[in-house]
Amino acid sequence: MKEKKKLWSGRFQADMDQKTQDFTESTETDLRLVEYDIWGSQVHAIMLAKQKIISNTDLKQIILCLDQVDQDFKEGNFRLDPQNEDVHMNVELYLIETAGVEFGGKLHTARSRNDQILTDVRLYLRQQILDIQQQLSDLCRSFLSIADQHYHTVMPGYTHTQHAQPISLGFWATAYVSKFLRDLKRFDSAYTITNQNPLGSAALAGTSFPIDRDLTAKLLGFDTVQEHALDVISSRDFILEILSNLSILMVGLSRFCEEIIYWTSYEFRIAELDDQFASGSSIMPQKKNADLAELTRGRTGRVIGALIDVLTSLKGLPMGYNRDLQEDKPPLWQALDVVKSCLAILPDMLGTTHFNTIRMAQLCDMNFITATELANHLASEHNIPFRQCHEVVGSVVGELSRSGKTFADWNKTQQLLKTKGIDLKTDQLQQILDPINTLQNNGSVGGTSPKEVKRMSQNFATQLDQIEIQISSRLNHIDHARKKTRQIIDLVLSTQQLTTIEID
Repeated sequence: MKEKKKLWSGRFQADMDQKTQDFTESTETDLRLVEYDIWGSQVHAIMLAKQKIISNTDLKQIILCLDQVDQDFKEGNFRLDPQNEDVHMNVELYLIETAGVEFGGKLHTARSRNDQILTDVRLYLRQQILDIQQQLSDLCRSFLSIADQHYHTVMPGYTHTQHAQPISLGFWATAYVSKFLRDLKRFDSAYTITNQNPLGSAALAGTSFPIDRDLTAKLLGFDTVQEHALDVISSRDFILEILSNLSILMVGLSRFCEEIIYWTSYEFRIAELDDQFASGSSIMPQKKNADLAELTRGRTGRVIGALIDVLTSLKGLPMGYNRDLQEDKPPLWQALDVVKSCLAILPDMLGTTHFNTIRMAQLCDMNFITATELANHLASEHNIPFRQCHEVVGSVVGELSRSGKTFADWNKTQQLLKTKGIDLKTDQLQQILDPINTLQNNGSVGGTSPKEVKRMSQNFATQLDQIEIQISSRLNHIDHARKKTRQIIDLVLSTQQLTTIEID
């Protein structure tokens, strides 16, 4: 069958080779952009009529066809044909074939596929950003729920994967909230940069038609117009920012999952996954594996790879559109899908995890985890320089460790301290070296004291409230823009003149 004539084929004498067609088409990638391409086309047509670039009759026919393609797509009757290259050509050809070129052929006036694809992608990405923010907020709420139950639950804190100082389970949980709040703020910045209107930049130089870019920005729910046409068409840094944020977030999720993986091991035994969120072995009947955590950790490479992919594509491009830019979407889509799938399951996994608080407390008594607190006590109560206190306590720990003992061997600990000129009674030692007391003592801002952890938890909850309010506000703004567009379309289709329609 002879290939349909391309909409851009006027200067060509031969049809595109099928291998070239297959190599250059992007319809599978573009599938998730169809509804946004239709919305952008509706708004562009409204603007053209409002500016008297096309007639109200033209507008009505275009809107009728765009409504039909939208309905057909939702019902599964409109599919992107690879022979038509991309989402834009498929939609435009539908209009031309349905309404005739005298109407459908006017839609692309004062517009290029270059600004059109950027419009579609920005409309899609801002929704993705809000979805990810909401999912991440849900994960933070799961951590806060743990924190609120465990302000006093002592557990080992680690540096170099070795016992360091006592912390609480609540302190650990709020650390991840603190971390992920920064991710939420990074996505907030990315949303602001993404939610700018590129439509009207055309191919790269703007247009001689008297278009109204502020109007299209308003009807598409953009916060502002992205002005410089050449920069608009050349720019993909908003995609890089999103991919960078996704990569940073996935690294954080991977680190959390790494802790869950080794915490649920027999050697640690400080956490156990609910059966719903674990897997078994095909050969070893006893196994209970943290596969969700392992897969999250493993899929982090895909997201980082997507960032490297797009960075590499962009690093050698001159200003203006280059077909290389078509390659930004497949890795971006994959990164978004990976992150959203992880965020969809991790709050449930975390919320159903059982933490073995008895085991946590036992570990805190086994490996000199309160040594720093003993050194602090000597410095504050015995007026000994801290560096000397560090030396004294380190020497005591070394002697106890070599003899297979711990601080709980109170007589031996007292004797070793006496050799250093320090006389502490047993009850004093027990108070100083009690991990729970250590939690209480670390009352500095951001420290482990239950009072401070509770303060931070409440502060984080307030920040999440504010972020969720902003997410809701942005979703409402987008919804209002959609409804306003729909209102104008309905009025146009009811035969009213566009000049009588209130757009502002």
